Amino acid sequence: MNIKGKELTVPLIQGGMGVGVSLSNLAGNVAKCGGMGVISSVNAGYQEPDFTNNPREANLRALKRHIRQAKEIAQGNGLVAVNIMTAVSDYERTCRLAIECGADAVISGAGLPLRLPEYTKGTKTLAAPIVSSGKAAGLLCRSYSKKYDVLPDFLIIEGFRAGGHLGFSKEELSDGKAAQNETILANVLDAIKPYEEAYRITIPVFVAGGVFDGHDLARFMSLGASGVQMATRFIATKECDADERFKQVVIEAKKEDILIINSPVGMPARAINSPLIKRLSAGEKFPARLCNGCLTACKRGDKTPYCISRALIEAVLGNWEDGLFFCGENAWRVNEMTTVGELMETIHTEWRSSQ
Repeated sequence: MNIKGKELTVPLIQGGMGVGVSLSNLAGNVAKCGGMGVISSVNAGYQEPDFTNNPREANLRALKRHIRQAKEIAQGNGLVAVNIMTAVSDYERTCRLAIECGADAVISGAGLPLRLPEYTKGTKTLAAPIVSSGKAAGLLCRSYSKKYDVLPDFLIIEGFRAGGHLGFSKEELSDGKAAQNETILANVLDAIKPYEEAYRITIPVFVAGGVFDGHDLARFMSLGASGVQMATRFIATKECDADERFKQVVIEAKKEDILIINSPVGMPARAINSPLIKRLSAGEKFPARLCNGCLTACKRGDKTPYCISRALIEAVLGNWEDGLFFCGENAWRVNEMTTVGELMETIHTEWRSSQ
């Protein structure tokens, strides 16, 4: 498929996973196989020697290096994108750096990226908001059209079965009222149609959250999607940037181990039950060693039960005792290690056989 002159041979986006789970090695190898590999920008510099004392500069420096390395690995195939949450403190600087470094797309969620076209318009970098409803998609199209005379280059729908932070309330998740991906997709397609007609373009829509295989890809495409985004399955690949122990946590997870937790950023999130989560549930705190204000929405201070940045870093380093292991609802279905090439081939074969 073609998105404004950028070619994907497999209509698949590898979801961005932070901290450090999807950096240049994973993203580059997904792109090499014809998909869209995604680097997560959040605390990308966690391994830099000056990260503790100079985290923002360390993150930007590392992100620049990872974009370059991912493109080298991709060898001109697929696309290399960067996921930049609107909630990060250095949002504008990070977006501008990704664009300057030649990222093929900036994917942005954890809030509405209303200013994204301010950075991407007139560049070769695609602007891709993440939404969880038709209402949000329509609002973004209206805002982009009015303020910048552009539309999103593509959209990602993230349903409630996704991993990490979720765009749904805890009540919606607990009482079963969160909309299914199929419903959100239909609503988004309806919401963007008037804008597509006005601009005489098509906005590709990718479905994420609980997408597991090529059969899901074929099904959502039959419903009008242009492709899908998958994240958790890519953790259990040899090329994933996380420590091997993180990968084994996912492989060994059972269905009952996957739960919804409260995040300090004020959103529910999905993770694997770990010793840290159990301790937090018992009232223990896990504060930042040195708070660098990395997330604007984080509820910092004495009332904060834990530092999500510290917990995610411990996870990517493979620390089972102190790590927070984000995952999607279907993580329990991942039961073996593979390679990006093998996984992409499996998905492609399943997709073709289901058409």
